Amino acid sequence: MDISHKKRTLLKVILLGDSGVGKTSLMNQKFSQHYKATIGADFVTKELQVDDKLVTLQIWDTAGQERFNSLGAAFYRGADCCVLVYDVNAHKTFDTLNNWHDEFIKQADLNDHEAFPFVLLGNKVDVDGGNSRKVTEKKAREWCASRGNLPYFETSAKEGYNVDEAFLNVAKIASENEHTQDIYFPGISETVSEAEQREDECILINLMLLLSFSCEHGKDQI
Repeated sequence: MDISHKKRTLLKVILLGDSGVGKTSLMNQKFSQHYKATIGADFVTKELQVDDKLVTLQIWDTAGQERFNSLGAAFYRGADCCVLVYDVNAHKTFDTLNNWHDEFIKQADLNDHEAFPFVLLGNKVDVDGGNSRKVTEKKAREWCASRGNLPYFETSAKEGYNVDEAFLNVAKIASENEHTQDIYFPGISETVSEAEQREDECILINLMLLLSFSCEHGKDQI
């Protein structure tokens, strides 16, 4: 079989939450490849064994552009799972979860939003030994229950606590929602590494996001 047409399970995961909740730190935890963008979006990849198959998580972040309308629908489309992140020590970041959840559903153009998998992460549980905590685990789990019993994990990106367990769960539920993809880009040589192909894809998406952002601002100036 031609290796440039090799079938793989590629799962696109979107990471959403307010600035400062630790999304970048979560992404830097033991991931194999990291494409860092200056605009729009960046991603890391991680390979995990899920049951009897190997899956590649492609985890996308907003590269600091938290304003919804600056991202564009291209960032959200094709996602297999959405991970919502808040800081357990900052109640405001918990209060905005509804906005992130609903905006994802709106932008991703989902066929069945009630069946789409979301996971909630309460990050920074290590801060001040837990004494600075503002959002209780009970309250977080109640929010998850109100949204259809979403999986919930408390994590510390700084300490690496519960991060692997959380993303293994993400991989499992995303696999159930997967869009089986052929990691192949026409015109790209077989000798180009998968990491380079993923970087090319991210550059293309960021160009689309930049074009969308420029068009929006151009309209505002007319």
